[in-house]
Amino acid sequence: MSSVPNAGTVSKAEQAYQTVQSKIASGEYGPGYRLVLGRIAADLGCSAVPVREAIRRLEAEGLVRFERNVGATVTGIDPTEYLYTMQTLSLVEGYATALSAPLVTAEDLAQAKAINAEMRECLEHFDPVRFTALNRDFHSALFTNCPNPHILDLVHRGWNRLGALRSSTFSYVPGRAQDSVAEHGRLLELIEAKADAGTIEAAARAHRIATLEAYLKHTPASSTP
Repeated sequence: MSSVPNAGTVSKAEQAYQTVQSKIASGEYGPGYRLVLGRIAADLGCSAVPVREAIRRLEAEGLVRFERNVGATVTGIDPTEYLYTMQTLSLVEGYATALSAPLVTAEDLAQAKAINAEMRECLEHFDPVRFTALNRDFHSALFTNCPNPHILDLVHRGWNRLGALRSSTFSYVPGRAQDSVAEHGRLLELIEAKADAGTIEAAARAHRIATLEAYLKHTPASSTP
């Protein structure tokens, strides 16, 4: 996502939202970073009103919090929040992928295969941040055709919450990356073979949960419920 969206195609509030969300996801705005409305508004060339609306939206998504005598600051996701986010994402993304599967085109499959090939190449000189970006692109190619906009919105919200970690899960468990690429290949085979929705949903869900379980094994027990 570009950090400066095309102002001619989106509202000022949406432009502010996309800009701030992008900088949070990239790590430019790290945990505790103070979001000064006037400064953001000046950078975007707008009033503080749409920026305030964007910040409230980010607060609702858990990416920003308001602190007394401080104002709006960027929040992080603790291990418990990561657990809840991944559990929820496994459900909604699995379902979205299953609903999307019959609508996935040959071009979509080719794109997903190409991205997974890049991920495989990335394993040799591992870059967890790049690998995570490719991972999101891969899954997006498979669930983006989901015909239910409400489910799709929940998937994007889940990914955005994960982006608030500002670091890749794969940096904690790099050994998981190789398994992830292999599971992607199996998921592509199921979709290409037009497997039933239940099988595809189960595979997509198990794939997400496997990443969660790998992460939790490297997280102190006291950090999670």
